[in-house]
Amino acid sequence: MRIFLVGNPNVGKSTLFKELTGARIIISNYPGTTVDYYTSQMNLNGSRVEVVDVPGIYSLNPTSEAEHVAVRILEGCSDKDAVINVVDGTNLRRNLFLTLDLLERGYPLLIAVNMIDMLGGYGLVIDLEGLERILGVPVVGVSARKGDGIDELRSRIADRRSVSLEDVLDGCSD
Repeated sequence: MRIFLVGNPNVGKSTLFKELTGARIIISNYPGTTVDYYTSQMNLNGSRVEVVDVPGIYSLNPTSEAEHVAVRILEGCSDKDAVINVVDGTNLRRNLFLTLDLLERGYPLLIAVNMIDMLGGYGLVIDLEGLERILGVPVVGVSARKGDGIDELRSRIADRRSVSLEDVLDGCSD
């Protein structure tokens, strides 16, 4: 099993990566490019699991070298893996475009709503359970900077499931 951390630039993917792995970072250069990505290991229920911090992207239709690399990295994902879509809770609407791309392509997805600790300062409240119901995938509120929600995220990774866009749409018609 591998875990891919995917999200827009500057949503806290690397901070979450360090929190999950203990910052034992291995810097890799994607073959044929100058784009770096990071891999390390984390302990999940007594097993060592590879974690990949994918370069920041806005969609799965790449327009830059970093986005091309990210999409190629994700092409190696299987249903035995987990894709954690890290989204900025203070700018959720912009971040959900990538979420919908990931759902449409059928990745085994979990969503980590990061910066949950900052929402009150912006006058925001996110109904995480409602978002989970609507999207049909696990949604966890985290503060990667403070370490909040990390245990729940680890638990949800262990219980992950793959959901297709058709499954989500079927669930919306109930």
